[in-house]
Amino acid sequence: MKKAVILFNLGGPDNLENVEPFLFNLFNDPAILNLPSFLRFPLAKLIANRRAPIAKKIYQELGGSSPILQLTKEQSIALEQRLNQDDSSSEYKCFIVMRCWHPRAEKVLKDVMNYDPHEIILMPLYPQYSAATSGSSLKEWKDICKKKDYKIKTSTICCYPTDQNFVEAHKDEITKKINNLKNFKLIFSAHGLPEKNIKKGDPYQWQVEQSVDKIVKSLNIKNLDWVLSYQSRVGPLKWIGPSTEEIIIENSKLGKKIVLVPIAFVSEHSETLVELDIEYKELADKNGCVEYIRVPALGTNVDFINSLSSLVINKDENKFSERLCSPKLKCPNQFTKCPCLQNEYLSLI
Repeated sequence: MKKAVILFNLGGPDNLENVEPFLFNLFNDPAILNLPSFLRFPLAKLIANRRAPIAKKIYQELGGSSPILQLTKEQSIALEQRLNQDDSSSEYKCFIVMRCWHPRAEKVLKDVMNYDPHEIILMPLYPQYSAATSGSSLKEWKDICKKKDYKIKTSTICCYPTDQNFVEAHKDEITKKINNLKNFKLIFSAHGLPEKNIKKGDPYQWQVEQSVDKIVKSLNIKNLDWVLSYQSRVGPLKWIGPSTEEIIIENSKLGKKIVLVPIAFVSEHSETLVELDIEYKELADKNGCVEYIRVPALGTNVDFINSLSSLVINKDENKFSERLCSPKLKCPNQFTKCPCLQNEYLSLI
């Protein structure tokens, strides 16, 4: 039986000329700017134009392009090999869909249709669910399948914030960096969201908290000094906190070594390679940081690839509905944007 696994991520510009179009795609997403299209389109154009010069400088630090597609390809290859090793009863092929740059969903759907699978499994490379990330990608895929009148058995793995192999992957990467280290602050840094998103029922922050709680418990270090913080704040709205910058400044001044863990990013890109590695390190150094250590994103960590493989192969064990495979950990009822609590979402997938 042939099964297609669709891996979703944000994407990134492949050269400096495409920085502005990439930003436009990002801000023209209704999940990012919740406005009517006749207002969202010109506003997205304006924001992209204004932010492009700063963003280009960021991507210049990365050699003129984002590495996220190549790194996602490496994850895709590793996962496809693992799936076909672990489940000999099926043939698996992985496909990559980027939300804001190539390869886009419409092109990938053609490739999937040519592959002609018996079943599709949708797998966002966002461990914690947010309507602005996983939700947006899944909706785009559903809309294009509907447009093309493509109907096939489809299952969605919406999130995996406390999956044991995912937790073990983080434990492994963190342990490598803190072994025999003294007097350090372990900072888990996740991409932030406007506070209003959470108040409207987005489960992202709660799921990130569950991830960190499980990882800290798995480390089993007595009196571990740790904190969860949020990065990448832009615009005038109030964002969830505390901010990673504030935590770095505070603990650098206290003489603590800084150990930074990207908790919601599974591959390296501008938010890790520039924001964490360059900008935040400079901030730490200016405030007297003794030592600055950054734990890598999971990438092709064996436990992480095993996590994705196990979630795909054993998806029926986590069935919430005919089409939705959710983690055993359920979101509290106030998080109405959670797929499990959103009745209309079930028709989306």
